[in-house]
Amino acid sequence: MSRQSDQGFILSIDGPVIGIKGLKYQKIGDLVKIGHSKLTGEIIKITDNRSIATCYEYTEGLHVGEPVLNTTEPLSMELGPGLLNNIYDGIQRTLPLLREKYGDFIGIEQEAYALDRKKSWIFEPKVKEGTKVTPGDIIGTVQETNTINHKIMVPMGVYGTLTTIVRPSKYSIEDTIYTIKNGKIEQKFGLFQKWPIRNIRPYRQRIYPTEPLITGMRVIDVLFPVAKGGVVAVPGGFGTGKTVIQHNLAKWADADIIVYVGCGERGNEMADVLEQFPNLIDPHTNLPVMERTVLIANTSNMPVSAREASIFSGLTIAEYYRDMGYDVALLADSTTRWAEALREISGRLEEMPAEGGYPAYLSTRLASFYERAGLVHPLGFPDRVGSITVVGAVSPPSGDFSEPVTKTTRRFVKAFWALDAKLAYSRHYPSISWTDSYSLYSEHLEEWWNKLGKGWGKSRIDISEILARSDELQNIVQLVGKENLPVEQQLILFVAELIKNVYLIQNAFDPIDRYSSPQKSLKLINLILDYYSRSLDVVSREIPLFEVENLGIVTEISRARLSIKNKDVDQFEGLQKKLEREITGLIERYESS
Repeated sequence: MSRQSDQGFILSIDGPVIGIKGLKYQKIGDLVKIGHSKLTGEIIKITDNRSIATCYEYTEGLHVGEPVLNTTEPLSMELGPGLLNNIYDGIQRTLPLLREKYGDFIGIEQEAYALDRKKSWIFEPKVKEGTKVTPGDIIGTVQETNTINHKIMVPMGVYGTLTTIVRPSKYSIEDTIYTIKNGKIEQKFGLFQKWPIRNIRPYRQRIYPTEPLITGMRVIDVLFPVAKGGVVAVPGGFGTGKTVIQHNLAKWADADIIVYVGCGERGNEMADVLEQFPNLIDPHTNLPVMERTVLIANTSNMPVSAREASIFSGLTIAEYYRDMGYDVALLADSTTRWAEALREISGRLEEMPAEGGYPAYLSTRLASFYERAGLVHPLGFPDRVGSITVVGAVSPPSGDFSEPVTKTTRRFVKAFWALDAKLAYSRHYPSISWTDSYSLYSEHLEEWWNKLGKGWGKSRIDISEILARSDELQNIVQLVGKENLPVEQQLILFVAELIKNVYLIQNAFDPIDRYSSPQKSLKLINLILDYYSRSLDVVSREIPLFEVENLGIVTEISRARLSIKNKDVDQFEGLQKKLEREITGLIERYESS
């Protein structure tokens, strides 16, 4: 039997776990076609002459003894023009095409190409025949959408001389676009390539990120920033707003490409994504946000084994666009569902469970996911820089952050946006806790922020200290009452409420407040902190606190987030002068009496 026709048969069926016997050339990661229906699976374990595969489709109707064909190739993604503005399942079947061909429900024996074979693209060559090329070299471009210029790169592992390249014209992705000769071997290539989802795409050099991923959410950008190329976890219980934050990031984050992976999320949540995203307008370009977005819809009612495939499918697409020199944001919602799938598969394999019933290799799998983020110099000419920022939502049962998935995730991320159920239920959005959240990127981003205006680092520290002292004082207030505290402590409580209600809260439906530019975020918090420092001076002169609290400027500060547009940040200078006038007038009135 030849390697190309390596065939065995089904020995056992345990849900998505398929026992196979009779394969001669199997290896871990091989893609197999299972049964007469040719269901897609992947070999995950080999013992003696028996192998075990996970099936990424429903196994109902399979029988022991049905044939299994080993393709001897790994599970791979098709990478080329047409990925953007598309919706896939976990193994890169195009959902709109499946619906068009078969209806609303995905059944067995349903196949759909990941990339449209009929559509034509205008190819523009960028190098001449006779040029020596190496992996990653950009040999031409295709205008994939109105905003994204798709770079056609030499596939990994390919070296040689460019012997032919087509002229500018329209081509399908299967047409031969260029040929490369290395010695006596000449290879033909089209507009797309394939890459195994388990393999990290190589790059020239990793760089430490120093530029923030601006999200438009003040609590994130100022207090708990994430760098382009960074990793962040968003843990929170049911109803705390994980999905809403990820939707906002997809719309407002200043990434070039968005890859949204619905990894085992509830069907109604993904249905909401599929319904809303095609209608969203990108605020940066005024074009549909889908023109820079890839959606992978792998809902909770799909086979659990497909959840892991969807995570790495998304990563592979993200790495492909990163290698073009784009900044990519990968949003995974949620990694807990993926971990639960690992737990179920591990249980069916009768492996020894670790904490919480999860497999002992949970940390290894999570690390293999988060380590693929980063800011890098990709391979190839011309030199360029691209990044992948990974935002992984975590769904701890009952909001318990000490459970294994959340606890293990914290080891691999440098920013942690903990969502607080109490804040969410009190309609405080975003419900990011200022006590449990943190970011380790802040010191590396300070130089970038200082170019906008001095004082970002100090402002972060001052806000954190005020909020922390306020939380400490709340326990005392419950015992003795707010009016019995020293006036300086009463002022801290008042300013902390001002920060929470004016700065940390944002209205996602308000046309002005839904996105706060870095300049507006910085000027607003500096105005609040200036009010606090001046008020401290006032109360130290034994002027009653209510006088400071009732100043007219307080009302204007409270309305600033809703009244001052991002393009009108110069208005903060007027508020600053009014604050100074009112404080000075108050002091003069009391000292002259």
